[in-house]
Amino acid sequence: MKSSQEAYPDIRDAVRALCAEFPDEYHRKVDEERAYPDAFVQALTKAGWLAALVPQEWGGAGLGLAEASVIMEEINRSGGNSGACHGQMYNMGTLLRHGSQAQKERFLPRIASGEWRLQSMGVTEPSTGTDTTRIRTTAVKKGDRYVINGQKVWISRVQHSEWMILLARTTPLADVKKKTEGMSIFMVDLLEARRSGMTVRPIPNMVNHETNELFFENLEIPEENLIGQEGHGFKYILDGLNAERTLIAAECIGDGYWFIDRVTRYVKERVVFGRPIGQNQGVQFPIAEAYIEVEAANLMRWEACRLFDAHQACGPQANMAKYLAAKASWEAANACIQFHGGFGFANEYDVERKFRETRLYQVAPVSTNLILSYLAEHVLGLPKSY
Repeated sequence: MKSSQEAYPDIRDAVRALCAEFPDEYHRKVDEERAYPDAFVQALTKAGWLAALVPQEWGGAGLGLAEASVIMEEINRSGGNSGACHGQMYNMGTLLRHGSQAQKERFLPRIASGEWRLQSMGVTEPSTGTDTTRIRTTAVKKGDRYVINGQKVWISRVQHSEWMILLARTTPLADVKKKTEGMSIFMVDLLEARRSGMTVRPIPNMVNHETNELFFENLEIPEENLIGQEGHGFKYILDGLNAERTLIAAECIGDGYWFIDRVTRYVKERVVFGRPIGQNQGVQFPIAEAYIEVEAANLMRWEACRLFDAHQACGPQANMAKYLAAKASWEAANACIQFHGGFGFANEYDVERKFRETRLYQVAPVSTNLILSYLAEHVLGLPKSY
């Protein structure tokens, strides 16, 4: 089955060829062992796919978010899980758009070559959740260094990355005119941090997704690791969040097509009461409805990418793309597991694994209710609800 919106066929063919070297059995084994798909991520890195957004002058491909989204989509559509590596894509925007020339020269060539991974972003905290302006992690300037104290939670891929982008308060909330002011972004050397002030506590979870709670106690960061101007970090991080939501939408679209491909093939072959179950409208209609929703989400994904790559405001489109795609992939997942019957719960069919993986995106990186609240207030002009 092909989408009606299969843009960038050359990228798709190349990524699919690489993914074919890592079949269902590989991803199933990684999931069973709760391991990190290191060989797969290394192959993506070596082929240059994770450096897609890095400009050519620093060793990357110099592509846009649209092309990056296709790479993520195809990984999921091939049965993999982009959650192991998508951080490098959306974290890149903060460095590319707001880093200094010296920072770009220092980081980007090493990231493009795979020497360094920038897979992690430290924003969320236990007491604030998505109320980012109330974060309590502080960065206090002392001489030529910043001293970090605080806590973060749900910080992914820390154990498989050399660097993390960290958001911390450099000015107390009580001392700023607007609550979005007074936060700053830092590049954190994770290997050094684990030796001198950062504690990592893994969080076992439903999905094979490496995520952690972080504790900072007098962690010192050189001032040259500050990205952009002090106090402007919230504005900088929004670029990364819009890219993240758009890429997650693409991954959900990939999942949606994977589920539709699998269930369509299965219901054609599964014969009960002397006829294929796919002949029944009660089976056909949920699959057809899921396909419609995936196709519609696909269109919003392209619109979000178009605006982002043109450096235009894309918050509503990025959020709507993520909402539509997460909903569509979940509907496709439900149809797929339902019509596989008992086999849908068997590990060997991979449906239950992908079912768990795609369910995450109803909750993260931003919940569906918060997307609705954002659109109600900022697009429809309704009173602020929280």
